[in-house]
Amino acid sequence: MRTKSFAPIIVFIFTAVLFHTAQCQSAQSIDSLIETKMKESGIVGMGAAIIVNKKIAWIKGFGFADRENKIPFTASTIMNTGSISKTFTGFCLMKAVEEKRLSLDEDINGFLPFKIVNPYFPEEKITLRQLATHTSGLADRYPFYNDSTYCYDGKKPEPLGDFLKNYFTPEGTHYSKENFLHKKPGSYRDYSNIAAGLAGYIVEQGTGKKLNVFGRKIIFKPLKMQNTGWSMGEINLARHSRLYEQKGDSIVSVPLYEGTTYPDGGVRSTVEDLSKFFIMLLNDGNYQGKQLLSKEAAKEMLRFQYTNDNKPENIPDITKLNSGIFWSTKMGGRRIGHNGSDPGIRTFMLCDLNREIGVVIFFNTALGESKESRYFDIYEVLHQYGLKLKNGQK
Repeated sequence: MRTKSFAPIIVFIFTAVLFHTAQCQSAQSIDSLIETKMKESGIVGMGAAIIVNKKIAWIKGFGFADRENKIPFTASTIMNTGSISKTFTGFCLMKAVEEKRLSLDEDINGFLPFKIVNPYFPEEKITLRQLATHTSGLADRYPFYNDSTYCYDGKKPEPLGDFLKNYFTPEGTHYSKENFLHKKPGSYRDYSNIAAGLAGYIVEQGTGKKLNVFGRKIIFKPLKMQNTGWSMGEINLARHSRLYEQKGDSIVSVPLYEGTTYPDGGVRSTVEDLSKFFIMLLNDGNYQGKQLLSKEAAKEMLRFQYTNDNKPENIPDITKLNSGIFWSTKMGGRRIGHNGSDPGIRTFMLCDLNREIGVVIFFNTALGESKESRYFDIYEVLHQYGLKLKNGQK
């Protein structure tokens, strides 16, 4: 499931310990360190890239994309990105805003074929900016979200527009007041996957194109992301990793799936492809001389616009929870970007606050909560190695 983030102060303390550990281990071989940590945790396969000063400085795969058939996991192995998909939705949203097809601050009902009203605050408008900063007051109702939006073994998802209408309108079959928070829109941050799904649907309404088509035109094609798509039908399944998860003391296979609310987690990509997208974002919408998004729109996407005391700010503060347009601080404010978590996967696309060291990681194994720290441990090892590469060390 795409779960909510840890409390910032807990993550800060937790990652501070990992930071010290990674420093102590930095003299050892990066490969052997990662392989040891994978073996200890049960991670079947992973791929990673280190970005130094907006260029790929190191990229590699470890373990297996298919454990049963001994197929190695490489930087070109395709896998679900989970909630990192939201950054693609955010980019598409900002492109539509740049083209004046949408507005961040108008009532979303001006763009929808049905009306959404928070029953607790019926006079308050909900905006795209609020959807993208998770401050809209729209909620993921569990366990309904998990039970109804993941589609396994070829089961077809409910059309996105139908699902959203059924979820948010009083006559809908999925409607409940629990689909809304008792919080005024714009006043409170609560991570919402379904709100991200709604943002993607509004992009489709504003552009007249499905998100996969619009995304291919403005992102995948110009960046030559040839192994990236918004559904299994758009990628080469022969290059797709199998997925695994921890069940008790065993690591078992998870069937491939698609999601009804695909703008919140549907993108499948490779470490190699995703690194291009990340570099472009860190470079204010520019990749190798191509300006995919205006610098102004790119800066607005990555600008931190909301903190938990509801004061707009331009720089991260580790004591607060910050949000841009589907972009946020992580690890107690020491990193910026996005993570992903879904059945059988864990992903990272994070960099330091100065945008000097970026790390992209795909894990094809979902571990239990007791082993959650193993992901962050490997992330810190890679980040520390990135610092060495930046300083000219190998």
